[in-house]
Amino acid sequence: AENPVRNYAGLTNYKELFTGFLGGGFRQDLVNAVYYSVMLLAGAIGTGLIIAILLDNKPRGEAVFRTIFLYPMSLSFIVTGTIWRWLLAPQGGVNILPTYAGLKPLEFKWLSSTGAIFEFIWQNLLLIGLYIVAAVLIVAGLMAIKQDPPRALKRFLLPGIAIGLATWLFGDLLPKALFMEETHGFNLATIGIIMATIWQYSGYTMALYLAGFTGISQDLRDASMLDGATTAQYYRYIALPMLKPITISAVIILSHISLKMFDLIFAMTGPDNAETGHPALNMYLTTFRANDFAKGAAIAIILFLIAATFIIPYLISSYRQRSTR
Repeated sequence: AENPVRNYAGLTNYKELFTGFLGGGFRQDLVNAVYYSVMLLAGAIGTGLIIAILLDNKPRGEAVFRTIFLYPMSLSFIVTGTIWRWLLAPQGGVNILPTYAGLKPLEFKWLSSTGAIFEFIWQNLLLIGLYIVAAVLIVAGLMAIKQDPPRALKRFLLPGIAIGLATWLFGDLLPKALFMEETHGFNLATIGIIMATIWQYSGYTMALYLAGFTGISQDLRDASMLDGATTAQYYRYIALPMLKPITISAVIILSHISLKMFDLIFAMTGPDNAETGHPALNMYLTTFRANDFAKGAAIAIILFLIAATFIIPYLISSYRQRSTR
């Protein structure tokens, strides 16, 4: 038609995704993305840090181990997904390892389990969000109270306690996010995908921390040892605080990677496994299979905003640090 009718949709697509009857799949994918991010950050940073500390003490064959641990990062997500799909096959791979010790094989369905833990009701999303905000503020205040007690009390502790107390007292008055009861949680089928991602990116965080440890003067380490510090105390109180910028960089980069796991999930479980879904995969299916370009674009904007929540605070902090120099 020469003059087609255009109706402004406004936030209709976003409302449908978060509160609509047909948006349950996206909501579970969004929950999966949160768990993917948290588990990847904890696993990759923790594992990479441990490996970096071990290699920093110059064991025999350090160069060989460094190459071995860094190698998975050179693989694409498609290759990693194919390898781990074989390893986590129900009738082979990891599940048959106990048989070599005379034990029964495992029966866990790594990529197709329908079990879930840490479940919550989506109706209470606003209530849960307020409790999380209160907890974050209180923890931030406790971490900053030694350096600047008045600022920590005013900016973090008091607001956190106030939000938590108000939520506890008046939480029942908050509007429900959904008109029906809908349960979401940590799907056990995502464990295999998380394991594959940690395996691939632990070497990356290892390289970051190892480079940071190498940049610390040996004289500083020797002086701490002369003062009676143990190896654990040296890393906890001296080395790791000095590598805070590296940790922040690792968190930001890994957070972005956790939002771009489309190809890994596609290779390991395919596009139709609802238990291991991800917003990026949902965006692809909504746009190109369901031909719902408007809703697919809405999912893309949501992913963009999630990514921005990680990078914008970092950019603001970096700008402030540069302006104070």
